Amino acid sequence: MKSTIFYFTFLLQLCIISAYAQNTGNIYGKVIDKNTQEPLIGATISVEQSTAGSTTDLEGNYRLTLPVGTYNIKVTFVGYQTLIKYNINLTSGNAQSVNFELQEETSSLGEVTIKNQKEKSAIASDVITPLSVQSLTVEEIRSNPGGNFDVSKVIQALPGVAGTTGTGGFRNDIVLRGGGPNENIYYLDGIEVPVINHFATQGSAGGPAGIINTAFVDDIKLSTSAFNAQYDNSLSGVFEINQKVGNSERLQSNIRLSATELAATFDGKISDKTNFLLSARRSYLQLLFQLIDLPIRPNYWDFQTKITHKLGKKTTLNLIGVGAIDDFKFALPKDPSPENIYVFRNSSLINQWNYTAGASVKHLINNGFINIALSRNHLNNSLERYEDNDNPSPLAQNLFSQSKEIENKLRVSIKKSQNGFTYSFGGVIQYVNYENDFFQKIRNEVRDQNGNVIQPEIAYRFNTNLGFWKYGAFAQAGKTFANQMSISGGIRTDMNSFTTDGNNPLRTLSPRLAVSVPFNDKIRLNAAWGSYYKIPIYTVLGFKDAQGNYTNRNNKYINTIHYALGLEYLPKSDLRFTIEGFYKDYSNYPVSTLDNISLANLGGGFGAIGNEAVQSIGKGRTYGIEFFAQQKLVKRNFLTFSYTFVRSQFGGQNTPLVASAWDYRHLVSLIYGLKLNKQWELGVKYRYAGGGPYTPYDLASSQRNYLTLGQGILDYTRLNSVRLKAFNQVDIRVDKKWNYPRWTLDLFLDVQNVLAFKNESIPYFTFQRKADNSDFETTDGQSIKSDGSNAIPVILENLSGRPTPSIGFIIEF
Repeated sequence: MKSTIFYFTFLLQLCIISAYAQNTGNIYGKVIDKNTQEPLIGATISVEQSTAGSTTDLEGNYRLTLPVGTYNIKVTFVGYQTLIKYNINLTSGNAQSVNFELQEETSSLGEVTIKNQKEKSAIASDVITPLSVQSLTVEEIRSNPGGNFDVSKVIQALPGVAGTTGTGGFRNDIVLRGGGPNENIYYLDGIEVPVINHFATQGSAGGPAGIINTAFVDDIKLSTSAFNAQYDNSLSGVFEINQKVGNSERLQSNIRLSATELAATFDGKISDKTNFLLSARRSYLQLLFQLIDLPIRPNYWDFQTKITHKLGKKTTLNLIGVGAIDDFKFALPKDPSPENIYVFRNSSLINQWNYTAGASVKHLINNGFINIALSRNHLNNSLERYEDNDNPSPLAQNLFSQSKEIENKLRVSIKKSQNGFTYSFGGVIQYVNYENDFFQKIRNEVRDQNGNVIQPEIAYRFNTNLGFWKYGAFAQAGKTFANQMSISGGIRTDMNSFTTDGNNPLRTLSPRLAVSVPFNDKIRLNAAWGSYYKIPIYTVLGFKDAQGNYTNRNNKYINTIHYALGLEYLPKSDLRFTIEGFYKDYSNYPVSTLDNISLANLGGGFGAIGNEAVQSIGKGRTYGIEFFAQQKLVKRNFLTFSYTFVRSQFGGQNTPLVASAWDYRHLVSLIYGLKLNKQWELGVKYRYAGGGPYTPYDLASSQRNYLTLGQGILDYTRLNSVRLKAFNQVDIRVDKKWNYPRWTLDLFLDVQNVLAFKNESIPYFTFQRKADNSDFETTDGQSIKSDGSNAIPVILENLSGRPTPSIGFIIEF
C-alpha cells in the first residue's frame, strides 16, 4: 500500500511540473437510420461549444478534431429528428467513438425543413417502445461516483432499480420494480450474455463486481416494461448493451491501475475492413482484504473482445467474446472476531468460470435489415462448504456442487420500416445442456436421550445430465403517425422439449401493446400492457429425487402481466421529467415443497438457488410509482434524480401474499456532476432504500444444526416479518486529467460510503465464544455437544459502515 501511495504521488508531481500545451482529440462515429440501419449521407454534425462541424461521407462516417474538453454533439438531417448527445469527454489519448441513430420524421418531406425539425435528445424514450425506457451513455458510466467503472452499479441509480440492501449494498444484483434478480436478461450487441458479474449466484444473478468493460460500451438501454417481442425469458427488464467499433485509424490503448485491479484495453484496425477491441483485467481484492484482515479472499480475471469485419457494402460481421475466472477462498483472520469467524464458517468455497462467444451477421435489405446471431455460453460452478472450513474433511462436508450450464443459440430476425410503419419477426432455437453433481445437508438427524428421532436428517443428493431444446418465435409491429402518435404491438411464444407441456405454443402465447400520445411537442402520455414468460431456472429443472426422477418436470413457465401508465415531459432537449405508475401480476412462480416459500424471495446470496423440489403454484404482485428528472450537461453541471415507491409481495400454496425480500417501499437516487476548470471533475451520488424485510431464525432448530451447517435455520412461519434499517450511502468521485500530445493521464479518487453510514445486513445466528474467541462457551462448562444443546445462542448484528476508497490512474495512449 505504501508503494502504491508513493507511485501515485510521484505521478501527480510529474504531471504538475510538466509543461502544458493546448492539445487536441478526435471524435469519430457513424450516423445511420434507426429503423433500417442504412447510413445517412451528408448528415450535419455540429458542436454546441464550438463553431466546428462536419458532414457524413458515403458510408455515414464522420470525424472531428477539437481541443480537449467536454462537448455536446448535434446531428441534423433533412427528414429526420435532430439528435443531441451530451457530455462527450474528449482527450488527446484516445479518440472517442460517438454513433447516432436518427428517427425519421413522419410528416411529408415537403413539410420538413432544418429550421422546424424537432430536436430529440438522447435521453428521450423510443417511440416504438415508448414506456419505461432509460438510457446511459459511456461517459455517465465512467464518471459515476461509487461505480468504480462497473455497469451494474451505475444502473442502480435509475428509477425503479434497487440492489440487494440485505447484503450491505456491495452486491450487483439488479432488482427492477420489485422483481427478483433473475428476472432480467442482458444483451451485448444483440447476443444474450447470461452472466455479467463475477461470483454470480447460479440460478440468479448478481455478484460483487461486474465483468463488462466500460471502455467497450457505446450506450446502454434499460426497458422495464413494453419489451420488444424479440426478447424472450424476461419478467422484469431487458438490458441492451451496445459496444463501440474499434478505431479505424490507429492502435490506441488505455491502462487502468487502482488499489483493487489492473485493466488493459486495446483497440484499432487489423485491415481496412476489420477493427478490433481487446481487454483483460486482473483483480487484487484478495491482497486488499488480506491487508485489512477480512476472512474472504476473492480473486478474479476477466477478458473481453470484439471484432468487426465488413463482408460487403451492406453486410457486417461482428464477433464478440466475454469471460471470467473466479476463485473465492478463505483464511482465518489474525483478529478472529465472532463476525469474522461466522463468515469463515458459513461461506462456500467458490471456483467459477464462464464465457459467452458469438458471431452475428447484419445484412441491409430494402428499408430494413436481417440479423443472424449464433452464440454459445458456458457457466462452470463449483461450490464446497464444510463444518470447519479451516480443516476441511469429507465426512464433515455439508455442501458440494459441481455443475455446468451450456447454451447454444441461433437467433434470426428481420426488421423493415417505411413511412412511419415498422415491423419485425423472427425466431430462436437453443440447445441446453445442464449437468450437476450435487449434495447439500439441510438439517441434521437429532435423537432424544432414549434414541428416538425427533428431527430426521434432510439432505439432497443427486447427479443430473440434462439436455433439451428451447425454441420460440415473435412478431412485432408499430406505426408512428404524422402527429407523432405511435402504437406498437407484438406477440411471441416459447417452447421446450423437456417440461410436461413445453411443446404447447398456446401455453406461452404472450401479446403486448404500447401506445404513445403527444399532447404537444413537450408532453407525451405513454401506456403499455404485456404478458411475459420465463422458463424455470436450470437448477430447478435438473433437480432429481431420491429415485432419480426429474421431480420438477411438470413445472410451468413463470408468467407476469405488466400494466404501466406514464407522462413524459421534455421542456428542453437537455431536460427530461417522467412519472410512471406500474403494476405486475405474477403466476406459476416456483414454490419450495419443503418450506412452501416462493423462489421469488431468493437470489441475493452467493452460491446457487433452486436445487430442490418445487411446484408452479406461487403468485405475486408488485406495484408502485416512479418519478425521474434528468438534466444533461449544461455549462458545467449535470444532474439526475429519481424516486420510486414500490411494493413487492409473493405467496406460496394457500398462503397470503406477504412482503418479498425486495419490498423496499422507498428508493431515492441523486447524482450531481460538476465540470471544473483545468480538467477537474467532481461527482456526488446519494442512494436511499427503505429497510428490506427478512425472515428471523428458528432458534431451536438453529441451535440443533449450527455446528454442522455453520448457519442458522430460518423460521418460515414468520416469513419476512422483520425489517432492516434503511440503507443510506453517499459516494464521491474526483478526476483530474492531463492531456499531452498523443496521450492522457487521468488520476481519480472514488470513495464509496464517504460519510460512513452504518448499513445493516441480515444478522448472523451463532454461538457465544470465549473471550479469546478460541472456542464456544457452554452452559455447563463442558465441551460443546454435537446438537448444540449446551451452547449459548447469539444473534450478531451485521453492520457495515467503512468508507471504501479507490485511488488510481488511467493512461490513454
